[in-house]
Amino acid sequence: MTYVLQNVVFPLDRDPDLLPLYADPETWSTIEEEPVRVSSRAHLGNILGRTRARIVAGRRVSLGTYFNAFPASYWQHWTSVREVRLTVRTSGPATILVYRSNGGGVQQRIDTREVSGDAATSFDIALTQFSDGGWIWFDVVADEKHAMLEGAEWTTEQPPARAGKASLGITTYNKPDYCVETLTALADAPDALELVDRIFLVDQGTQLVSEQAGFDDVAARLGETLQVITQPNLGGSGGFARAMQETLERPSSDFVQLLDDDVRIEPESLRRSIVFGQYATTPLLVGGHMFDLLDRPKLHGWAEVVDNAPFMWRNLYQEKMPHDFGLANLRQSPLLHMRMDADYNGWWMCLIPVEAIRKVGLSLPAFIKWDDAEFCLRAGEAGYPTVSMPGVALWHVSWVGKDDSIDWQAYFHARNRIVAGLIHSTAPRGGLLIRHSRRVDLKHLMMMQYYPVALRARALRDVLSGPEHMRRGLATAMPAARKLAAQYPETVIHKDPTRVLHARRGRLVYQRQKRNVFDSPTGFKLRWFTLSTLVSHWLHSPASENVEQPEVEFGKGDANWWRVPLYDSALVSAADGSGKNIYTRDRKKFRSQLLESIKLHAALRRRWPQLQEQYRRALPDLVSAEAWKRTFEDEA
Repeated sequence: MTYVLQNVVFPLDRDPDLLPLYADPETWSTIEEEPVRVSSRAHLGNILGRTRARIVAGRRVSLGTYFNAFPASYWQHWTSVREVRLTVRTSGPATILVYRSNGGGVQQRIDTREVSGDAATSFDIALTQFSDGGWIWFDVVADEKHAMLEGAEWTTEQPPARAGKASLGITTYNKPDYCVETLTALADAPDALELVDRIFLVDQGTQLVSEQAGFDDVAARLGETLQVITQPNLGGSGGFARAMQETLERPSSDFVQLLDDDVRIEPESLRRSIVFGQYATTPLLVGGHMFDLLDRPKLHGWAEVVDNAPFMWRNLYQEKMPHDFGLANLRQSPLLHMRMDADYNGWWMCLIPVEAIRKVGLSLPAFIKWDDAEFCLRAGEAGYPTVSMPGVALWHVSWVGKDDSIDWQAYFHARNRIVAGLIHSTAPRGGLLIRHSRRVDLKHLMMMQYYPVALRARALRDVLSGPEHMRRGLATAMPAARKLAAQYPETVIHKDPTRVLHARRGRLVYQRQKRNVFDSPTGFKLRWFTLSTLVSHWLHSPASENVEQPEVEFGKGDANWWRVPLYDSALVSAADGSGKNIYTRDRKKFRSQLLESIKLHAALRRRWPQLQEQYRRALPDLVSAEAWKRTFEDEA
């Protein structure tokens, strides 16, 4: 019997920005080690269907792309499959060239066939030389006449290690339009739906998906496969925990596939993640990568890790992300050929074996932030690693136009990172975590951002109160955090079109720096800047004219912690560009919050061993299916 591991597909949307992720008819070169497009021959008119494309006479099209190359190193490392068959169906005269790469991105041609007429050409390729990395792909060349690529797939004769299906868990809060679009894409993809047992749509909003235009039609198409669950807003962790719990009661489901709501999916990616999970030698979590929904060739998340010393998440190769496939294709990007091992994957798309949930429990009742990282760390410690799988991805609203470190989410960023550190950090007293947390407070204080400091203080007080606060405050912590904003005028975004705000000294503009290169102080200069700024803010009140009107104006990209503190007040563009915030120095708030931050962090450091024991002892109950079931019943 033949099993399809991966289909060659073309984009669902007629969006020219998407084409580089699927097919590459461009001509590329390299100048000073940077990829350069020599000529562009990409035409959407040559995409004839989901699996069909025209190869124009005299042209060459490469399928060595993100969605259509085969990630051989991941299959060799994580499964027992040692041979795959590539079958390419064509019509007309063409030349098919098959390539492979290694972990350094070095390319080698491994086979060439000339075909004509209606042909199905197969290539048997061993998966034995991809330990460090590497992909396999093919190009199609048309000579004097047009050729047609009718379809292609990567298959094996080896049966999967487990044959159970996956239930999908979609958690949503007031994103009904996105959800209907996702359900429609699933209904239009029968090959993906074949592997889906149930779709649990957990609706926690006030704008119900069931009332969205188009829902009734797609619900009828999906039939009993779709199950809508309405519950109060318990955050992403509460919604995904509900999907996990429901999946535990489905004997036909070996996995739960978690999906965020504000996304566009590639159904073939969904299918690939489930198939990869079925073939994994031992059960593992299969994560999907994240492309930017508003800049669709741009990849933001590849393989993410948690550094133990500061206990903070990051991309494995932070300096190389995001990667823009519109500027550098897969074949021109050696780093993307390396096999990258992840610690966790964001829950915008993540496949979790039911076996792992039964062993380690459900999501931490964190509401949002760190619930995905904490779960993956917990699963990894129990022997269920996370694989961020190339060729498995979706488009998600990115954080480019957001700054959730200064809004109500600052509470969850602080609290959940510390809780996750108490549970999983192996460094004495959390390593650098407490020091880093204290520095975050200092930066906010110097920036005149008193609201996030107040939220972070609340987070530390809750952590110090013990683990019971997490479930007790699951439904109330977010409303309480948002309510606190009314006490902090810097949270107001001024966007009245009848009133143009101006700074007394005008706008300050700085020379643009290269990506991930900053002109911030370091070493002794950093220590002196921090000390002198803290002393200045402690001793001096702002000038009255700077309280009445902002002293200077900054663009969001220029409003850095080493620039803004030099002034009494500042007019700063909001992250999403919708308006401006006014930051004004308040000596009374600065003094009280600085002292409280020092006191709370000292208490956290002193009590770290005791708290660590408490949270680790409480963890099994916090994440148990029984505890979550009681929460769902109590909040119903």
